[in-house]
Amino acid sequence: MTTRGVLYVHSAPRALCPHVEWAVAGVLGTRVSLDWIRQPAAPGTWRSEFSWQGQAGTASKLASALRGWQMLRFEVTAEPCPTAEGERYSCTPDLGIFHAVTGMHGDILIPEDRLRAALVRSRSGETDLEAEIAKLLGKPWDDELEPFRYAGEGAPVRWLHQVV
Repeated sequence: MTTRGVLYVHSAPRALCPHVEWAVAGVLGTRVSLDWIRQPAAPGTWRSEFSWQGQAGTASKLASALRGWQMLRFEVTAEPCPTAEGERYSCTPDLGIFHAVTGMHGDILIPEDRLRAALVRSRSGETDLEAEIAKLLGKPWDDELEPFRYAGEGAPVRWLHQVV
């Protein structure tokens, strides 16, 4: 069963750009050439977006292939399909990687055991429940990536779906 998704490279040093393309090509099994534009949120870095189609599980393979480079900020999304939920991976140099399962409307679905663990940590005084829930929803990653999500004026726009 196939799904589709988007790879957002939010910031990469110029020297890393070809390595990102090679890693993505290795996962997808085809030559990949990304359209790179300057990233105004981090001068000296570049950004790109790439729509992909592949087997369920491709998003995790892409995230795994890219997660080792310290200077890279990226997100990978996959839409739900009949055999798998959707997924979202976010990665920053400071926070590492975040993974969430997403439903058909893009909402993050938090497994019951992760909610129970957050409650236990909160009740024991180890952490604040609000902070635990924020981590489960990926808020620290969203906060760090938000300035990088905008390419600035003149950025190419890719439409993934046409809504009628």
